[in-house]
Amino acid sequence: MKYADLFRLDGKTALVTGSSKGIGRAIAEAMAAQGAQVVISSRKADACEQVAEEIEEAGGRAVAIPCNISHKDQLQALVAATRRAFGRIDILVCNAAVNPHYGPMATVPDEAYEKTMGANVRSNLWLCNMVIPEMAERKDGTVIIVSSVAGLKGTNNIGIYALSKAADMQLARNLAVEWGRSNVRANCLAPSIIKTDMAKALWDNPETYKHAVSTYALGRIGEVEEVAGAAVFLASDAGRFITGQTIVIDGGATIFGGM
Repeated sequence: MKYADLFRLDGKTALVTGSSKGIGRAIAEAMAAQGAQVVISSRKADACEQVAEEIEEAGGRAVAIPCNISHKDQLQALVAATRRAFGRIDILVCNAAVNPHYGPMATVPDEAYEKTMGANVRSNLWLCNMVIPEMAERKDGTVIIVSSVAGLKGTNNIGIYALSKAADMQLARNLAVEWGRSNVRANCLAPSIIKTDMAKALWDNPETYKHAVSTYALGRIGEVEEVAGAAVFLASDAGRFITGQTIVIDGGATIFGGM
């Protein structure tokens, strides 16, 4: 085995949803840096095109294909356009997600529940069912679902979001069992608070930040590159014997005893 190439993704095509910013963008950029051809996808075409252009300027290969993951026909169009651009899909990263409700589950409107579970779980299942059969035919492929540590703990205010993220972990386990004999792997990443625009309210204010990291063993929140590195690991030969797992990326938050 050539250890120098363990993390390389040369010749692979990676489709990354929600990749115009934040964690998704970092994953796409990291995979491109390791040689993958990447598809940048989110709802806004101009944002996708900007990221794709920057990857190309850095020497990578990327195309922008906008898509609203909540619409099955748009997902089908995304998959078809990816195949037209690069011929195949080797790596599927389901990163796009929503969280429209903040508050106890007893107060969640039906519409917010449907939107959360639809975008965060059903859309991932749709996309996997569109892509995995192709991987199975080649006896090679990997699915990475970006979940959250919220799916591992009880919560007062983001219960429906947490429920959807726990479902994503089970989705990965089921896919791993159903498709493992075809050499298709499926795993989850479960980050805690990561320094993104979405989480800015938790890290931009010093007092809020201090409270947020008080139960983190490392005493800080994570950076997008630290999630991207784990995604590259799972997508590469370095992670080829790992499937059905959830890798927690939380600076020790879930194991911190506070004593």
